[in-house]
This record gives sequence, C-alpha cells and structure tokens, in this order.
Amino acid sequence: MSWIKTVSREAADGRLKSIYDRVAGPDGQIDNILASHSLRPHTLEGHMALYKATLHHFGNTLDKAYLETIGTYVSGLNKCAYCVEHHFAGLRRLLKDDARARAIRAALDADDLAAAFDGRELAGLIYARQLTRDPPSVGAGDVQRLREAGFQDGEILEINQVTAYFAYANRTVLGLGVSHVGEELGLSPNDSDSPDDWSHG
Repeated sequence: MSWIKTVSREAADGRLKSIYDRVAGPDGQIDNILASHSLRPHTLEGHMALYKATLHHFGNTLDKAYLETIGTYVSGLNKCAYCVEHHFAGLRRLLKDDARARAIRAALDADDLAAAFDGRELAGLIYARQLTRDPPSVGAGDVQRLREAGFQDGEILEINQVTAYFAYANRTVLGLGVSHVGEELGLSPNDSDSPDDWSHG
C-alpha cells in the first residue's frame, strides 16, 4: 500500500478510527492515499477538508466533471498514475458518456488538449498545465486570458485550487509509494451539499 507503516481500519482506534469511519467507502474501503496519513490523523483531517472543498463543495460553480478533468490532467503531468486512475474513474462516472470519456483520456494522455476541448475549457487546462510545469512563469496576463475566455474570478480560483490540491496529492502518493492495488477506483465524497460528509461512494 505504501512504503511507510499504515494502520488498517480494523486496527484503528481513537481519532483515527473516527476519521476512518467518516471516509470509508460502502464496503469499508479506506483509499490508500488516505491510509498513508494514518500515523498522523491530523494530516488526514486536513487532507480531507482540502479535498472536499476543492472538488466536492456546493460553493464551487464549475462543473464537477471539469474539475475532475483538471485533476486527472495535472496528475498525468506529474506522472501520478494512482491519482490519474482514481480520478479518471470518477470522471467517467460523472460524465455517463464512455465515448466522451475515452476522447478526454486520449487527449490528456497525449497532451493534445485541443483534440477534446475548446473555448474556456481549453483555456483553463492550459493554465493548469502552465501552473503545474512552470509555476514561476504564471503572471497576471495568464489570469487575464482566463477572464477573456469567459471565466469569472471565483472560477479562476477554483481552477487554481484544484491544480494546487493535486500537486499536493500527487506528491503524497509519489513520495510514499502509495499503490491502488486492491482498491475500487473512483470512489469520492460526492455529496457536495454537505461539506462535512466525507464518506466515499
């Protein structure tokens, strides 16, 4: 599951057990990225709060499938197969359109964004790519281009925060050797109307 010791749900007690109970999937699964925090439950709590806020919160206005697309793309740029597979599975569930999902995956894998996106969606992904590959190069002009493509400033913040969250998540996975072996892919805390609902379904 990872290169460091992790505590299973069966062995968890106290604060960790309480958090595990909140994040468990329907069959009791604790995603390995979350279990990797088990020796420091307070960082698991912080991770989940950030994850829920950036991807699954009623305050976001961009389509959740688009936010998942950004996450999948950023994870691919960071060569984090764990997050690519998990979040692409989540994206497919949201889209309910296998042909569109396949087209998106091919475009992201080839880094040929224009093959599946145009307009403001393309502009947002280009910004996410620049922020991921060369953060110091991002300037006010890049944000202005997002406005010109049709994004409001709050939506630009959403794109920025999803991109930044995945930089964090990818490095958690890659730095600790987290594997998705044995996991059901694509589970997420989808109840956007309830920020405190962390259960994965």
